[in-house]
Amino acid sequence: MILYGTNPIAWANDDDQTLGAHIPTEQILSEASEIGFDGIENGHRWPNDPEELKQLLGGHGLKFISGWYSLNLLAQSVEAEKKAIQPHLDKLKHNGCKVCIACETSNTIQGSQVDINTSPVLSAEEMKTFGAKIEELAAFCASQGIDLVYHHHMGTVVETPAEIDAFMDATGPATKLLFDAGHCYFGSDGQDPAPVLEKHAARVKHFHAKNVRPAVMKNIRENKKSFMDGVRAGVFTVPGDEEGGVDFKPLLQILKDTGYEGWIVIEAEQDPEVRNPFQYQSLGLKTLKQLAKEVDLT
Repeated sequence: MILYGTNPIAWANDDDQTLGAHIPTEQILSEASEIGFDGIENGHRWPNDPEELKQLLGGHGLKFISGWYSLNLLAQSVEAEKKAIQPHLDKLKHNGCKVCIACETSNTIQGSQVDINTSPVLSAEEMKTFGAKIEELAAFCASQGIDLVYHHHMGTVVETPAEIDAFMDATGPATKLLFDAGHCYFGSDGQDPAPVLEKHAARVKHFHAKNVRPAVMKNIRENKKSFMDGVRAGVFTVPGDEEGGVDFKPLLQILKDTGYEGWIVIEAEQDPEVRNPFQYQSLGLKTLKQLAKEVDLT
């Protein structure tokens, strides 16, 4: 069964909280519901208390999908990470979530004002060690009925297609993948993300339908700007935007062919004062549902 979700960063950004600061929380939830989404991911506006969160979203007919968790496995032990992540897992379980979105952030540059071309890189041996730690943590999450879905992301140690391959090789069956079309496109300088998805589709348990504006991406790369410069400039957008470079139909076909079940989430942060969230999120959902119908993904 396919469910469609969104992320509140389209309205109110988590990393640069000046973006969308003027938009009331009530507006975010009411618009997400009106557009027709089944659920929404976590954001800095939501209460941390599991029951308060459930009541807030449920009052708008929305499910809590999951939410980003910042890992620090390169800086601390697996046992320390297990203790740190447990309250987050408890919140997910209370809200009926099936996946925990996780990404290593101990040395990330994603929120820093530094050149996006200087993302941290692990050696082959360091990746193996890191992967083993992730797999142990993923098994811990799985024992509680939650799949750890690793989010490859710009500015982090798993950014490029080659790094995704190395990470997947370094981890085992407990570790699942959050496939993000936009980050894959950006991380490969505009290469088609379909071959990467096809290679790892059997372990994909969460999907972010993020689009990328190639012209903005090129400007950010060539002028050595930061990831957040890209966000503020509109490097990301939704499926269906004619400025976007990602072809989503082949991606949905791969999900169909591999029996994917779960969430397809439009995670597309833009400056809401420049690009209206209701308009763009509506376009994105309409596009995805039409493409899903064409490939018989239900």
